[in-house]
Amino acid sequence: MTQIDLLIAASALLALAMLTASVLMGWQGWLALKNRELEMNRVPPEMEGGSREGMARIEIADLKERIRKLEAIANGVDL
Repeated sequence: MTQIDLLIAASALLALAMLTASVLMGWQGWLALKNRELEMNRVPPEMEGGSREGMARIEIADLKERIRKLEAIANGVDL
């Protein structure tokens, strides 16, 4: 092999290494972007099952409705 051939091979190897490094940096940036998007769209833990106060109010309203229906049945009123 001549020196020109070695120079071309070394240049190609260096270009491949630079290309690989830039693609890897781009991939890591893309992963960081997707991770940030997931973090921004995450629902806070207190909102996953609803707030406790809201659930309690709904439960109390449901119980009041059941009591009203039972009282109507006990009084002989058709609903």
